[in-house]
Amino acid sequence: MNTRRPLIAGNWKMNGLAADAATLAGDLAKRLRGSHNPSFDMVVCPPYTNISTAVEAAQGTALAIGGQNCHDAEKGAHTGDISAAMLADARCSYVITGHSERRTDHGETDGMVNAKTRAAWAAGLIAIVCVGETETQRDAGQTLDVIGAQVAGSMPDGATAANTVIAYEPVWAIGTGRTASPQEAQDVHGFIRQQLTDRFPEQAGGMRILYGGSMKPGNAAQLMALADIDGGLIGGAALIADDFWAIAQSSGQK
Repeated sequence: MNTRRPLIAGNWKMNGLAADAATLAGDLAKRLRGSHNPSFDMVVCPPYTNISTAVEAAQGTALAIGGQNCHDAEKGAHTGDISAAMLADARCSYVITGHSERRTDHGETDGMVNAKTRAAWAAGLIAIVCVGETETQRDAGQTLDVIGAQVAGSMPDGATAANTVIAYEPVWAIGTGRTASPQEAQDVHGFIRQQLTDRFPEQAGGMRILYGGSMKPGNAAQLMALADIDGGLIGGAALIADDFWAIAQSSGQK
């Protein structure tokens, strides 16, 4: 029986001012406060400038706050960057590493993602490590080769169910409205689970693997009912409280 607790994670990306963050985080916190023993964990990852606002709004509730990225160094001459230690100091408990937009826009490699993930652990954060193939790679039949290489290169030794979450985000489905079919999603999630089992046999069964890529209320239940999908890393729908909450409500136990 699958005992992995679903994780519903919201990536707000570069959206929202302080007032928006207060309203959205406050709405979700209120819903969590009024929910009796929810069957899922929830985290939102606002822009750096809105972390303190979101933390304040979430205070006293089960809503966790995360960062969207971190540097691999604890401190130093890295203008414009934020360390994992700084995120932890701001009362974050999660951080996203290796999102495809970071890999594409900022040239992040698997090695860089690996280093950032280790920095996250050192600061006491849970890393949400992202992997995913492009449309060109999928059309060329390279999906599993690409995902296998990213998992191997981006995941440091020492990954556990407590310090690491994997997020499979097919790049061709992020923000496009196009979603992997349930079979396509499960095939990749099952492959990732096997990769984790081969490398971390004592931890893989408890590691959560999220699906990201245009998950929304209309398809969330079908996707999260699949054997190896343990929640979602949500983009656009995470900016709408009703939609994000509806996705969370779709994450019933398998």
